[in-house]
Order: sequence, then structure tokens, then C-alpha cells
Amino acid sequence: MSISIDRLEALVFRAPIEIPVQTSFGIMRDRPAVFIRITDTDGCTGWGEVWCNFPTVGAEHRARLIDSVFSPLLVGRTIESASSAFFELTELTAVLAIQSAEPGPIAQCIAGIDIALWDLQARRSHLPLWKMLGGHSPHVRVYASGLNPTDPQVLAADKLAQGYRAFKLKVGFGLERDIANLRALRQAIGDAPLMIDANQAWDCDTAVAMAHAFEAFEPVWLEEPLRADRPMTEWASLASRTKIRLAAGENIASFAGFDAALASKAFGVIQPDLAKWGGFTGCLSVARAIIDRGARFCPHYLGAGVGLLASAHLLAAVGGDGMLEVDANPNALRELTCGPLSAPIEGTISLTDAPGLGVEPDINALREFRRGNQGSQS
Repeated sequence: MSISIDRLEALVFRAPIEIPVQTSFGIMRDRPAVFIRITDTDGCTGWGEVWCNFPTVGAEHRARLIDSVFSPLLVGRTIESASSAFFELTELTAVLAIQSAEPGPIAQCIAGIDIALWDLQARRSHLPLWKMLGGHSPHVRVYASGLNPTDPQVLAADKLAQGYRAFKLKVGFGLERDIANLRALRQAIGDAPLMIDANQAWDCDTAVAMAHAFEAFEPVWLEEPLRADRPMTEWASLASRTKIRLAAGENIASFAGFDAALASKAFGVIQPDLAKWGGFTGCLSVARAIIDRGARFCPHYLGAGVGLLASAHLLAAVGGDGMLEVDANPNALRELTCGPLSAPIEGTISLTDAPGLGVEPDINALREFRRGNQGSQS
């Protein structure tokens, strides 16, 4: 389906929060978002989201890249399809990504554009994305993610009451504190599925020791215990020395990288982030390969509502036994834009039959969070 592009916009938002979001490598003191809006010459729009959590100025930086690099490449052109645009934009910016030493931010911008183009295609086809991409059921299992190391059982109990039935704790804050938090969580959630995310906190020997200490709590997986760029042989060694399945993938940013992860057989769970790399074009084939190779596809996501909806549609499209990550921490930019994802029932949400992502962000409702340097207004 060809698309004649009239307008490409990057809209920057920042929502204040009372409690910072803590990880082992840094702290988020507000919640940023970059929404992509693409309008074709018929006036139809599609929405995407660009990963921008780090560094602190990440949202404004990505918007400037959209404005200066990608708007000139797309506005005024007719493209064959969302998929063809993904590969063309990747090729056209490959040398720039190397020369500027910014392959990550450039890939993130392409991912957000890809999501918006797929949304636009589905809206023009009058189909929900999950169905257009081959899905058979709109139902998606979810889990409450991002439980911080300060009294995580309080937030978990609140999310349990809201309908969540699985939870993920941030670790990497010292053995004593991590164990105390795991013990408190188990008391709060009983035998509900519990996952652990270390955010690249340890070397291999430390990861082995920590994993052995965590095994008594029967976690479903241990996420990114090692730095994401460690050799696959090191990941495989760790996998052979713990009973806990390893999870990773949010920081893999190529088809070759996912092929290598699958070939290593180190990971029981693989977690592409479609707003960070690939969009639907990249992550759809990767997700199917993950399932075909016997691993569990659980999309990573930690942002606002547009990317979260896109992740839900991706999971619904490919099926399998995966769960969708939903950040448990307050975020108005997510809560005002994620549609049916705001209210799980017994750990499950149901997407609608509305075309595209099924929700169009209400920019007026987000006005108080809008920031300058909006990106392209072409």
C-alpha cells in the first residue's frame, strides 16, 4: 500500500512524577515521550513513539533528529509501504549513524516512524493492527513492571488490586536489599509469577552468586544480569550455572543480534523493544523467530501509551505464551494514551477492533505536558 507523506511531526512531552524511577544504572526524575504523527496527502494520520528515556535530554534530542534527518527524507515523497520505508531509511542513514556515533538514537527514530506508518496503513485498511498482522485473538496477558527497590510490596499490592497477576522487581541494589525486597514481594503477591530485572548490574561471577541467592523465590526469569554487550559465550555460561531462565533483548538492535541470541540458546525469554529498534517491520519477524525456536517472546516496553499499545498489538499478532510489560509506576503520558491497557482483568487486557492502534492520542488532554523543540512541522 503506497503512502504519500504530507507531514511528519515529533511531539515532545514531559510529565512530572513524585517518586523517581530507579534502576541500577540511573534514575528518571520525570517521564518523557516523543510521539510521532505522520499525515498522508489524504489527511489520514498514523501515530508512533520513539524510545527516549535516557539520557535526560533524550526526548528533545530524538525530536531534533526527526526534524533534521528524517523529515527531509520522507515529507513530499510517496513510499511503497511501511516495511519498505524501514529498510530504506535504515540504509540511507547507515553511514550517518556510524559517523555521528549515534546508531541507537537513529534506530529509535526509525522505529517510531515505522510504528506510525503501520498505524497509518491499518487505519486506511480499516483494520486493527493486531488483525492486519495476522493475529487471531485480541487478548494479551500483562505484568506489572518496574517495581522500585523502595517498598516494592506496596506498589505490588496496589497493582494486584487493579487486576495484575504477575510482577517484576528491579534488583541490583546489593544482596541484602534485593533479598529483603523479594521476601516482601512474595508475602504480598503469594505464588503469583515474579520476574527479576537487574538492568545489566553484574559481571558473570556476581550474577551466578546472585542468581543462586534468588532461586529460592522461584522467579520466572532473571533479566539482563550482565551487560548487554557481553559475549554470547558468557551468557551461555551463566545460563548453565543457574536454574533461572535468562531474559534479554531490549538492547539488541539488529536482525543479526537476535539471530546470535537465539543461536546461543542462553535465553529462555527474549524481549525486543519495538520503540527502540525495529518497529513492527523488524520486530514482527524477530518475534516469530523467537517463538519458532522455542523461546518465549515477551516484548519489552517502558514509555508512554502509544508504544505500549503498539507492543500489545505486536504480541497479539504473533501469539504464543508471552506477557506484555506494563510499567507499574505513575505516568500520565501512558495513562492518558494507552486505551484498553489501563484496566486489566485477571491479568489480561483485550484490544479492540478499532482500526490501527485503536486509539488516537488526545493532544489537548496532554497540553500541560507539551514541551518546546517539537521536531518537524513540515
